[in-house]
Amino acid sequence: MTGRIDPHKSAPEAMRALLGLQAHVNACELEHSLLELVKYRASQLNGCAWCMDMHTKDARANGETEQRLYLLAAWRECPFYTEREQAALAWTEAVTRLAETGVSDEVFAAARAQFSEPELVELTMAIIAINGWNRINVAFRTVPGTYRTPGRKSGG
Repeated sequence: MTGRIDPHKSAPEAMRALLGLQAHVNACELEHSLLELVKYRASQLNGCAWCMDMHTKDARANGETEQRLYLLAAWRECPFYTEREQAALAWTEAVTRLAETGVSDEVFAAARAQFSEPELVELTMAIIAINGWNRINVAFRTVPGTYRTPGRKSGG
């Protein structure tokens, strides 16, 4: 696969805007491990190989298990995810697939049972950010495989 354009070079101001949203998400109070699962799941749904590569590497670097990463697409059938993670994953799927499924009252109620109002807004902002990154990377065919987790020299 060959990349199409580098949006960071072609439109740096536009990319700074998305980076600003990402900086806000990175600084929010939600658990980093939860955010990595959300980013990975949305990236799976959107078919974004660049982001799947990035977020599995970052999740592993932060102690996530291989088993949970391998089985994330089937999270409903697995006992490895907490109720809070399950609610976040269902919310992620609904918000990511908004045009297809909308956000049901049931999904909202499950999310609201696990997250305060401010947390749910922050979670939604994280989903908005990763969906933005996914769309940029898929549209411009960002080639996966070169991402390195900050602070690590090799292997992710």
